[in-house]
Amino acid sequence: MRQHRTTLRLLGPLLLVALAASVTGAAPAPAASPTPLDRVVPAPASTVPGGSAYRITRGTHIRVDGAREARGVGEYLATILRPSTGYPLPVTTRGAGGIRLRLSEGPFGTEGYRLDSGRSGVTVTAARPAGLFHGVQTLRQLLPAAVEKDSVQPGPWLVAGGTIKDTPRYGWRGAMLDVSRHFFTVEQVKRYIDQLVLYKINKLHLHLSDDQGWRIANDSWPRLATYGGSTEVGGGPGGFYTKADYKEIVRYAASRYLEVVPEIDMPGHTNAALASYAELNCDGVAPPLYTGTEVGFSSLCVGKEVTYDFVDDVIREIAALTPGRYLHIGGDEAHSTSHEDYVTFMDRVQPIVAKYGKTVVGWHQLTGATPAKGALAQYWGLDGTSAEEKAQVARAAQIGTGLILSPADRVYLDMKYTKETPLGLSWAGYVEVRRSYDWDPGAYLPGVPGGAVKGVEAPMWSETLENSGHVEFMAFPRLPGVAELGWSPASSHDWERYKGRLAAQAERWDALGIEWYRSPQVPWGAGGR
Repeated sequence: MRQHRTTLRLLGPLLLVALAASVTGAAPAPAASPTPLDRVVPAPASTVPGGSAYRITRGTHIRVDGAREARGVGEYLATILRPSTGYPLPVTTRGAGGIRLRLSEGPFGTEGYRLDSGRSGVTVTAARPAGLFHGVQTLRQLLPAAVEKDSVQPGPWLVAGGTIKDTPRYGWRGAMLDVSRHFFTVEQVKRYIDQLVLYKINKLHLHLSDDQGWRIANDSWPRLATYGGSTEVGGGPGGFYTKADYKEIVRYAASRYLEVVPEIDMPGHTNAALASYAELNCDGVAPPLYTGTEVGFSSLCVGKEVTYDFVDDVIREIAALTPGRYLHIGGDEAHSTSHEDYVTFMDRVQPIVAKYGKTVVGWHQLTGATPAKGALAQYWGLDGTSAEEKAQVARAAQIGTGLILSPADRVYLDMKYTKETPLGLSWAGYVEVRRSYDWDPGAYLPGVPGGAVKGVEAPMWSETLENSGHVEFMAFPRLPGVAELGWSPASSHDWERYKGRLAAQAERWDALGIEWYRSPQVPWGAGGR
């Protein structure tokens, strides 16, 4: 009898709800509706909704053209969709309907795509495999967030009907990960890569050397890694990538159409190298390893010829491991190097980069020397940086130096959101989500021709960051906004609309197991609607 009464108590409220619905004519819960085409981050260049939604079912195939690259993108998509849908989703070159990935010449450029969705299927068309891959990221976001989970979910798996036409505003949409202050394993870097590509980031800048650690093996100078890589901020064990490790990162990134840009910071930020080899110091005395966070105290010895033998060896070996076009030589905060020596050093080092087939990238202090032809300067100053320093960068841009914009008080992802943020630094100020998003790269630096801006990059320095959860908490929700600045047309830039689209991403981050910061500037609870 007690069990019967308990059952009645539990059923009672449900019966009352059902009775009320029958009396009042209340409608049942609405059926699932697909994500609107204009909810994607970064915002597509053009969306035209219309027609019926497509539903992925057990019978859906992923049809690809015969090209090996298209099949690779198809297999990638299948690995995303199979765990959550429970469907086989075979990748095939035959059949009709379903999901089709098609390479075809058209007005797409290297990375653009077109997505057409209707009752009979979804087709992503691009001129190049990178465009197909970016189109697949859009398709992911058009599906329910539960599609990202690694166990079978109930669905339904609907894709809204209509057409998206999309090409990026800038060719450089980067994220930098500092693996020198704290070391991150190959698997941790891969995890970040997978998060970056969801938002169409196409450059991974790896900061491989600094005062606190040297993170890449070098056959010519082996103690760089074995000794110089043996610690990190706070005195932890550090670590380094073997050449095989680094090649695996490069391979994995390339499989997701992300280009790795390695950085060896010079002539400052070099204590790990100086500690490893006494002969690199002007006085021939190696300093101790460093585990603090101060900057500007170290410098290679510009007047010694062995310095350039060292640089040649390091660049030669890294260039041989890096199929991408660029090699970053740092150049920032060289406070212990005189201006004359800095200019001499850059005049000697930039031709070495060219000798091994790479294009120079340097922090914007490179513009205080003579940037090589085709070089890119990465601006990391603040809104309040002196007019003189900004003018120096603008003059270089006016005579052909391309710019990557990474203003520290806008897109340095290691800056605290607020003074209460438990991680990060605040030397550039506090950077909440709106501040990170609400600026225009094309109009940021006075006197810079629009064509000189090659894109944007969000650096993540790791003085206070020790694991993937730390990185994610600082990257999300700011990283998608930086990605949108790099991808979406300037005309789409609007904080009020963006914050709603951003809010809708939170469920996807949860499904992916991403740690993130619940900024009060974003209407998370409303799901952005």
